[in-house]
This record gives sequence, structure tokens and C-alpha cells, in this order.
Amino acid sequence: MTLPKIMGILNVTPDSFSDGGQFDSEASACSQAEALIVSGADILDIGGESTRPFAEPVSEEEELSRVVPAIRAIRRSSSIPISIDTTKAEVARQALEAGANIINDISALRKDSDMLGLVQETSVPVIIMHMQGTPGDMQVKPHYDNVVAEIIDFFQERLAWLTEQGVDPGRITIDPGIGFGKTLSHNLSILKHLAEFKSLGCLLLLGHSRKRFIADITGLEPEERDLPTAVVSALAAGSGVDIIRVHNAAATRQALQLAAAIQQAD
Repeated sequence: MTLPKIMGILNVTPDSFSDGGQFDSEASACSQAEALIVSGADILDIGGESTRPFAEPVSEEEELSRVVPAIRAIRRSSSIPISIDTTKAEVARQALEAGANIINDISALRKDSDMLGLVQETSVPVIIMHMQGTPGDMQVKPHYDNVVAEIIDFFQERLAWLTEQGVDPGRITIDPGIGFGKTLSHNLSILKHLAEFKSLGCLLLLGHSRKRFIADITGLEPEERDLPTAVVSALAAGSGVDIIRVHNAAATRQALQLAAAIQQAD
């Protein structure tokens, strides 16, 4: 069993659901980046706009002022791959110029019409996510007849469109979007059937860290959810997930190491 890569979350925002305001200065962002790297993160995912349920959007200027200085500062001391978590093409462009290596677009290139052009111009990997609705309304009675089948259909359409636009499918990672327009039962179905997404032939990312579905089962507050997050990470590794996006890299690394050791036993 090949260990998934660990993507460490670095939110340089004042209002993210779990760590809002903790890393929104250059110094604190650099400190957290170093802590994630030391703990075993393979990639850093930097975001300057909260995508929690009912979050208010921020301007392009505000998002740029949050992410670009953080990326530049981290780049002065580390060559770790950096993903820019944004739906705005100009934010992604300036983040790449500052040293980011990956575009992570939760809208799957649907929100900003200029994002496709940027993807076509560059050769960087691109992460596309499934979301029903927008962060402002996605948790208002989400509905699916078959959540896994419908997400696979969505990715088939997106991949076909991107291929028609000249984007190599080998650059694309898919993210089923745990918690983005999904109920508890939807999230659990996705987790149970993760292996089915591998049929699409792309790298598979899972972003479940500290999310509400964990509280629905355990009653834990966001800062208490790293242990159940690590449990889900270990289970997901057995389903072929390639990238695990988490807040606590150390706990995830330990869980993945144990899962791999058990898998490799006689």
C-alpha cells in the first residue's frame, strides 16, 4: 500500500470554521507552515477565503492581500509544493507567480470564466471539487437520488470538458467535496464508496478534516476532531485515496503509517 500524500491546511483567514484568525499574519502563517512540514505534510494548501457553510465571500483584493504575502514568506524558507485554494483566476495567477505550484478550485472551474485560460496557459496540477450549490447555500436541504453516482457523473462531465479544452487529464485531481452540499448520510456514503471514484482515472483527494459530519456522530468541537479525522484518513488510504487534506499532519501521518503496516502484514 502506497501512503497517500498529506496536504496540510493553512487558512490565512479570520473566519474559517476550525482555525479562523490563528494564522492570518505572515509570522503565524510561516510558523504554522513550518510546523506542518516538520509533522509530515507533503503539500501545503493555502486559502484566503473561508468556504465554510454560509461564509461571506471576500473581494479579490482582500484575498490577494492574505495569500500572496504568506506564499512569498514560506517560499523564502521552503520548496514544499504549495496549492492555492481559490476560485478566482487572478488570485491563482498571482499565487503561482509568488511560488505556488497547484491550483485548487472548489468550483471545478465553474465560478470564474478566466480560470480555464490560466489552466490552459500553465502546466500546473489542478484540483477540481464537487459542490452542490455555493458556500452560501450549499447546506440548505442538499438532495441526491444517488450521491456517489451523481458525483461521478459530474466529474465525467468536467473531465470531458477539460479534455476538449486541451487540458491533459493527467494534471487533474478530483475531490468529492465532503461537507459541500452534503448531509451526514451523503458524506458517509461517499466515504464508504471512495474506491469507486478511482474508476475516473484521476488522482483522488479527500478533504474531511474536522468537518461537521464528525460532530454529528461524536459531538466533538472542531478542535477536538483530529483523532476521528485520523481514523477516517486511515480507512480512506485503503480505498486508494492519493491525497489527504488535513489540519493535523502529525496525527494523520501516524494513522497512515499504522494502516500501511497492517496492510503489508502477512
